[in-house]
Amino acid sequence: MKPSGEALRLAQGRLAALAWGRTEAPVWLALHGWLDNAASFARLAPVLAERLDIRLVAIDMAGHGHSERLPGDYDYAIWDYCHDLLDALDDLGLDSAPVLAHSLGAGVACLVAAAWPERIERLVLVDGLGALTTPPEDTAGQLGRSLRAQRRRRSRIPHYADLDTAVAARVAGGATPVDADTVRDIVARNLTPCDEGGLRLRTDPRLLRPSPVRLTDDQVANLLEAIACEVLLVEGRDGILGERPRGVASRARVRRLTRCVLEGGHHLHASPQHAPAVADAIVEALSATP
Repeated sequence: MKPSGEALRLAQGRLAALAWGRTEAPVWLALHGWLDNAASFARLAPVLAERLDIRLVAIDMAGHGHSERLPGDYDYAIWDYCHDLLDALDDLGLDSAPVLAHSLGAGVACLVAAAWPERIERLVLVDGLGALTTPPEDTAGQLGRSLRAQRRRRSRIPHYADLDTAVAARVAGGATPVDADTVRDIVARNLTPCDEGGLRLRTDPRLLRPSPVRLTDDQVANLLEAIACEVLLVEGRDGILGERPRGVASRARVRRLTRCVLEGGHHLHASPQHAPAVADAIVEALSATP
């Protein structure tokens, strides 16, 4: 089994993916976090594929990795990514499948599990639950930030001398703390050579713009309450949920949730130090499920 995974194209070539495991094994889909890609599962997926005897297909969501960007010049909304998951299911000939998802991908998986429960058999979420929200009283401010970003002159796509430089930039500028070894494979998949030498990002710059509209807390609460399948939530002790009010409230909304807290941060599933424990936790939890 290739540690880096088998390259696939799905949804009439719109989506790129990496796959691990026997082609005849039951299929799971995996969704990565914001500004990441399918390579974020490169440490976890081979282990799960072998120990659970599954075929794990991790997709690059639109605008990320090797997948195509959304057409036009508008911004990405979390519900747009739902079609990436649904298109992948359809292309693989699956009525439904379990989904392994991290961060933004976890939010997308929650939306689909709530809105179209027949398509999702089980959720295994890594340091993510629900979606970012905006209170109703900040609707105008949120839209204003988005409009200004859309109309601002586009900045030059970042260029890097080599992979190490690009990795250092990701470590320094990441939204959550992360180390170079954890993100090296992810960054490498997000890069492409420049004609003039060096490397540039493949990712769509529009991913950095503020969303024009976000769901409200009440809307996300309704979605979480509508999730009917089993949910395993694996959190990093230094991750983004923990005992913060939003994390506590979100967990309380999910009816069939099992929570596991492990050492590590937001990208614990991609960390050389912490990924083995994540794999153990998932295998053990699923083995205990009737």
